[in-house]
Amino acid sequence: MKQFEIRWATMPRPVGRRPVLLLSRTAAYDYLAKVIVAEVTTRIRGIPQEVRLGRRDGLSSSSVASMDNIHVIAKEWISDLVGVLRPERHLEVKRALGFALDWEELKMV
Repeated sequence: MKQFEIRWATMPRPVGRRPVLLLSRTAAYDYLAKVIVAEVTTRIRGIPQEVRLGRRDGLSSSSVASMDNIHVIAKEWISDLVGVLRPERHLEVKRALGFALDWEELKMV
């Protein structure tokens, strides 16, 4: 597992099974039992807290990673790889997190 991968996760209801974007730093997956993820959804609101995703990212339809819906989940809930966000798109995630958390310094990246 690595930061910026999109993987399937099975979370408790009402979320259930869905793709998630891994947010924890890559080195942490070797020893943490819980990690940070953002839900991936097909409900696109067009707000700055979202990162658009699609076929190039391994998904079958247009989706977003919603930084308004981040979770700390058990690593064991995460399974198959869906895709990987390209490095040139990592700043989009940081910017969206800046908007979701109202961190001005990240809104500008």
